[in-house]
Amino acid sequence: MVVRSGNYTRKILKDLASGKITINKAYLLLKDLPYKNINFARLDHHRGLRKGFGEVVFCEGKTFEQIRCILENILKKDTHILLTRASKELYGYLKRHFDSLRYNESARIIYKDVYPKRKRNFVLILTAGTADIPVAEEARVTLEIMGNAVRTVYDVGVAGIHRLFDRLADIRKAGVIIVVAGMEGALASVVAGLTDKPVIAVPTSVGYGANFKGLAPLLTMMNCCAPGVVVVNIDNGFGAGYFAGLINR
Repeated sequence: MVVRSGNYTRKILKDLASGKITINKAYLLLKDLPYKNINFARLDHHRGLRKGFGEVVFCEGKTFEQIRCILENILKKDTHILLTRASKELYGYLKRHFDSLRYNESARIIYKDVYPKRKRNFVLILTAGTADIPVAEEARVTLEIMGNAVRTVYDVGVAGIHRLFDRLADIRKAGVIIVVAGMEGALASVVAGLTDKPVIAVPTSVGYGANFKGLAPLLTMMNCCAPGVVVVNIDNGFGAGYFAGLINR
C-alpha cells in the first residue's frame, strides 16, 4: 500500500519508465488525479505532492456521512488522515467504521498515522495563558502529525513576563516559534523582539468584552512593530501549525 499521494504518483511514473506497466495502465491509475469528484466534494489527491502533506478535512458544517465518505476516498490513496474541529461524537461515529483512527480531544483533531520525526529544528509553541492551550494544542498535534519535533511552554504571558525569560534558551534554539495569545495579544511582539526566528502569531477569542472575541489581539498582532511576525486568523491553531511545518521543512 502506497502511503502518500506523492509517492503513489512517483511509483507509477517509475513503473512506466521501467516498462513494468503500460501507458494505458498508468492512465487508469492516474486518471482520477489530481482530484476525485464525489459530487459534494472534490478531493485533492495531489496536495501531498505539492505541499508535503495530503488534504486536511475541516469537519464543521459537514454531516457525519459526508465525512465518512471523504475518509473512505482519501484512504484509497493515503494512510495519513487529519480532521480538524472534530467533535467527540463524530469520532465515536467514525471509530465504528475506521478502527485505527485516534482522537485528541483538547485539539479537536482526529488523525491516523504520524510521519516519523525528521532531523530538523524543533518548533516552539508559547501561550500567554492557560485558556489559550486548546488553540495551541491544535497547532501542536498538527505539527507532530506532519513529522515535526515540538516543544510547548504554556502560561508565559506579559502579566508575568519573568516566566517567559526563564525559557530564553528554547526561544533562541527553536527553528520556528508559534505564539498563541488572547486578551490584548502583546506576547507576540515581545517574543519577536527576542529572536531572529520567524514568529507565527495566533490571536484567540479568550478575553473580556473589549477583546471582541479575538479581534483586539488580532489587530495588535497585525500592528506588531517587531519584524518577522506573520498572523493567522482568530483561534486558527491548525493554520499556524501547518505554516510552521512548511517553514520547518
